[in-house]
Amino acid sequence: MQHEYRKIVTIQAEQFDGSIEMMQEYGIKADPEAAYFAGFPLYTIPTNEGNMGLHEGDWIATGIDGEHWAIADDIFRRTYEEVDNG
Repeated sequence: MQHEYRKIVTIQAEQFDGSIEMMQEYGIKADPEAAYFAGFPLYTIPTNEGNMGLHEGDWIATGIDGEHWAIADDIFRRTYEEVDNG
């Protein structure tokens, strides 16, 4: 029988803007071959499970152990809401 669960931790996240600074901070690499075939830049970000595709406008999430992963903008906006920590 399936049960319903809710995450009980918060994450840190920022929207990827394609800047060199963000690429250096997160170890993001550009994939020029994907850009040629897809017609737009595709980047990869290293995660605990291996390299993950990332596009400009996607969100980079940082988990409780400092791990990073990409979340598409539409999924992020439907799944997360900003928390006021003040």
